[in-house]
Amino acid sequence: MTPLLAATVFAGALAAGFFSGLTGFGTGLVALGFWLHVIEPRLAAPLVVICSVVAQLQALPRIRHSIHWGRFWPFLLAGLVGVPLGVLALEHIEPAALRAALGVFLVLYAGAMLLSRSLPVVTWGGRSADAAVGLGGGILGGAAGLSGALPTVWCGLKGWSKDEQRAVYQPFNLTILAWALISQAFQGVITTQVAWLTLVCLPGTLAGAWLGLRSYGRLNDRQFRLVVLWLLLASGTVLTLSNLF
Repeated sequence: MTPLLAATVFAGALAAGFFSGLTGFGTGLVALGFWLHVIEPRLAAPLVVICSVVAQLQALPRIRHSIHWGRFWPFLLAGLVGVPLGVLALEHIEPAALRAALGVFLVLYAGAMLLSRSLPVVTWGGRSADAAVGLGGGILGGAAGLSGALPTVWCGLKGWSKDEQRAVYQPFNLTILAWALISQAFQGVITTQVAWLTLVCLPGTLAGAWLGLRSYGRLNDRQFRLVVLWLLLASGTVLTLSNLF
């Protein structure tokens, strides 16, 4: 492992950890912008899952008091059902096309919200709508590793406080990603190379998440929604352009 490779991997983990600590998602988006320049995708993919799980475990105590199981369980149960459906769907759909379509949706949604004078609040749907969003998140997680996009958008539309939003989509993502990590371990994806890269990543992930959490504490609810929207816009742009070119 060369010094340049180690420094790039560490920098990616630090930046991704910060945004994960700040918003509760975004590890893959930020980290892959660094890592795919120096390591192969087959190594980067499990590394993203490992760093995501570590960062979200570190941040979970910060929002634990806001977790409302009556609100959370429709997302979780439907999401767990959706993951194998997404894996099965890989036989019939092209993951790159799915990511590009999701990218266009995120750009249009986040762009419209940022241009709006007042951020809308959704009050309809109840637990059925929550379960549908969780199912969609699970399917996207199984098919393309993008479990967090739909729950993050939906929670932002509910008008909840920043802690209430993260208390739903962060443990949702953590559960789905932990399941993915277990699956990858059984499939032999966690190789010795991934293990060595993980040792480089972990200090950066932990430090970045700690800094992100400190910054998160300084945001009010509106500022948090705006930060999330800007990160969703960036996510959608990266997903769209990366699959077009």
